[in-house]
Amino acid sequence: MTEKSPVKFGTDGWRAVIADDFTFANVRVAAAAIASYIRAKEDPAKGVCVGFDTRFGSPAFAATVAEVLAASGIPVQLADRITPTPALSYAVKHLGAGGGIMITSSHNPAQWNGVKYKASYGGSGSPSIMAEIESMLGKPLPAAPPAKIERVNFVPPYVEAIERFVDLDLIAKSGFRFAIDCMYGAGAGILAGIFSKIGVDFVQIRANHDPLFPGINPEPIEPHIRACQDVVVERKCDAGFITDGDADRIGAVDEDGNFVDPHKIYAVILQWLLERKQWPGDVTRAFNTTSMLDRIAARYGRRLHEHGIGFKFVCDLMLTEDILIGGEESGGIGLKRHLPERDGLLNSLLLANIMAEEKKTLGQLVARVQQEYGEHQYGRIDLHIPDTLKNAAIARAKAGLKEMAGMKVEKVETLDGIKLWLENPEAKSKPNAAKTWLLLRASGTEPLLRIYSESCSKKSVQKLLAAARDFAVNSAS
Repeated sequence: MTEKSPVKFGTDGWRAVIADDFTFANVRVAAAAIASYIRAKEDPAKGVCVGFDTRFGSPAFAATVAEVLAASGIPVQLADRITPTPALSYAVKHLGAGGGIMITSSHNPAQWNGVKYKASYGGSGSPSIMAEIESMLGKPLPAAPPAKIERVNFVPPYVEAIERFVDLDLIAKSGFRFAIDCMYGAGAGILAGIFSKIGVDFVQIRANHDPLFPGINPEPIEPHIRACQDVVVERKCDAGFITDGDADRIGAVDEDGNFVDPHKIYAVILQWLLERKQWPGDVTRAFNTTSMLDRIAARYGRRLHEHGIGFKFVCDLMLTEDILIGGEESGGIGLKRHLPERDGLLNSLLLANIMAEEKKTLGQLVARVQQEYGEHQYGRIDLHIPDTLKNAAIARAKAGLKEMAGMKVEKVETLDGIKLWLENPEAKSKPNAAKTWLLLRASGTEPLLRIYSESCSKKSVQKLLAAARDFAVNSAS
């Protein structure tokens, strides 16, 4: 009996631990399945773009992918340098390629790597596309004359594209100083190059390529952003912008060193797009993302689409609906007129533009949206517990909870996890207070329970997260 391949494609592709399942042999299996899909469903003559990030072995794995594709008769444009994922996606769309492959494991810890697939529209392959690719795993490739591998720099056209979305002159005249935290990832040098060109004062940190990501996971959330928080305060910056390992996600720090979570980043950008740009289109948000976006969209008469967790849902809506912007809790925010794709570098530039136009620091911008739409505070914990506890917690939550942290459960939603809407006494004393909710979501691939909460104060959020943690770890008793 043939041993089953460990390669399994998810939303973007396949991820695994280097030298465990992520081996050259398995990368070839994954590349062959994608080559089979391209030959069956796309025009292989359009070729495939291949890029790679700063992770251990990424250049060599990318070269291996390119060799498999070329051997199957598909021309390859292979990155000649470390490339952000959104730059690879931009190349796929604007070069008219049949698809793209990015060697990256995004924000995962250093021991991981992955193969991301980007469809011809420049975004994540749809679930149906990924299912087709997975169905071709292990099948022999038809013989074909070998095609050419060309080395290409995908970065300059991408940089020109994101520069067109902002007013560089306005940013240059703002007088603001920015911190840039690259988290040792593929975004290194991109924002610094743009700011240097226009004469903007900045401090860039963790821009060296270190595949060990020393001391952190390359995810732009606390506690991994501590270095950026410190440098913003020490160097008196007006904001800090942080991108993850492959630069498609964003985090930020205000002038006082406070973490600005992706919910507030999204809210600031959305408010500006609707008020200043007045570009048409609907708004999307994931099930675990702030309801402040609902209030902003409603004020400007825009329809808001709520969807499951994962940027694939944003991408799907962008391909079928008139969408202005879409995003999710993890820092993935995308504008359809750019790409149906997350882009941490573009969003960093947008924040700089908004600060320049409004003549406000990042902290002042966040304070303004909180004042206009009510205080919305958010928190999340990733609870690593055995599958038995994880599953028991979800089962208990589904069975019909009456209260959590002393707050009455008003309604339950199950779009993606178990979301409890709660009656919070604290909200009664606050005009325009945020609605209080708690979300339990079990990982389908590891012993992990993610717990999310939003409320009208940090105190309420912490109270709910603590209660939910206790609820989960005691669920088997």
